[in-house]
Amino acid sequence: MTVYLVGAGPGDPGLLTVRGRELLSRADVVVYDRLASPRLLDLAPESAERIDVGKAPDRASLGQAEINTLLVERGRGADTVVRLKGGDPFVFGRGGEEAEALAAAGIPFEVVPGVTSAVAAAAYAGIPVTHRGVSTHVTVVTGHEDPAKGETTVDWAALAAAGGTLVILMGAGRLGEITAGLLAGGLPADTPATAVRWGTTPRQQTVRAALGTIADAAIEAPAAVIVGDVAALDLSWFERRPLFGRRIAVTRAREQASELRARLEELGAEAVEVPAIVVKPKPFDLPDLGSYGWLVFTSANGVDAFFDRGLMPAGLDTRALGALRVAAIGPGTAERLRQRGVEADLMPERFVAESLVEAFPPPAGADEGVLIARAAAARDVLPDGLAERGYRVDILEVYETFAAEPDPEVVDWVRRGEVDAITFTSSSTVTNLMAVLGGVPDPQPAVVAIGPVTAETARETGLRVDAVATEHTIDGLVRALVDLLAG
Repeated sequence: MTVYLVGAGPGDPGLLTVRGRELLSRADVVVYDRLASPRLLDLAPESAERIDVGKAPDRASLGQAEINTLLVERGRGADTVVRLKGGDPFVFGRGGEEAEALAAAGIPFEVVPGVTSAVAAAAYAGIPVTHRGVSTHVTVVTGHEDPAKGETTVDWAALAAAGGTLVILMGAGRLGEITAGLLAGGLPADTPATAVRWGTTPRQQTVRAALGTIADAAIEAPAAVIVGDVAALDLSWFERRPLFGRRIAVTRAREQASELRARLEELGAEAVEVPAIVVKPKPFDLPDLGSYGWLVFTSANGVDAFFDRGLMPAGLDTRALGALRVAAIGPGTAERLRQRGVEADLMPERFVAESLVEAFPPPAGADEGVLIARAAAARDVLPDGLAERGYRVDILEVYETFAAEPDPEVVDWVRRGEVDAITFTSSSTVTNLMAVLGGVPDPQPAVVAIGPVTAETARETGLRVDAVATEHTIDGLVRALVDLLAG
């Protein structure tokens, strides 16, 4: 049994260390605070106990002494306890106090450093805390001292005389007093100063001013304030990404959302998951594959369900396909086949059922068969079209989709139009989300559909469709979204 004090970084979940990720993946208990990204909790096993001890200005769900007691109790009863702390545990994170409590109780512990906001918030605002010819040293200080002390012990005059870069953490609430102390200590009023609120997240706000006026900006917590000549540097990159600050609703099934979410976050968006469907494999009896000339897949879900469930529980050996030719409706499906060791023989230029029918060659014989592995409920354009062309067509239902139960808070954001855009990747995501919403959001966010069929379904529900991907893939969807919102 060990308690791990893990630094979660300042907000961007990508800044978690490899060691931190590994520990979360096998945690029995996760004790977390509000500055740790909620996304990181998804790295823990579903069975892990999750305990919120989050602190906010003037509010704490648990006091520090209670947190210490909790860690000792859980440390005695669980094999792996992860104390997930924003930033670095030992940089104004009170990790030292928690380590002292664990040591006093004889509980083994380990400290996993994290990226501190003192450096990361500045970097994401385009400010190097040290810079050749400008600043050779940096001082990090807290602006929120223990209120029980009654008076400040920070010598602001000495810090003003120290030169270099000064980074003030947790000082938003006392910024007027702090700047007054630095000005009284001799720093010129025109000394560059920058406040970075919610640094490293899509909510980041950067306010550039001078020391004499930065307090007038009414900066709210959480914020890091950088004072010194480096604060005049503007090497901005994070806030210049094309979707920065945009909140995008992703309606794909939770198991599939990661690819789209990652693409959107790389472009600066806040991607919120509001999964409209749940995909579940459907048990099926595998027919005689030798009686068919073609095997057709209409989605990556179909590929996974077919190969994973064909010979349960071991899955289907691709050698069972023999001389079967394989068709894929689009590049996403073809790539999933490739991951299974199967190269698609046929893929249409446009990634819809109608185009796949057109791409098929004439039947090789009077009774050439086509087996379509697809969802239990799907359009009949493909089987009907192939039958009209002379093929013997059978449908193999390999998975089903069900309405999901998304996070009520995220649903409310969408319902109130508090997202910039909604992305739809299939007709089922449209119908199921609209059933949850109970009507068109007011105001309606932008709607971006992966293809014309999905777009038409959206229009039928009363939604205004603002963009349709030219290429009916995740890449195409992202490009359409960028063109719409960043154009």
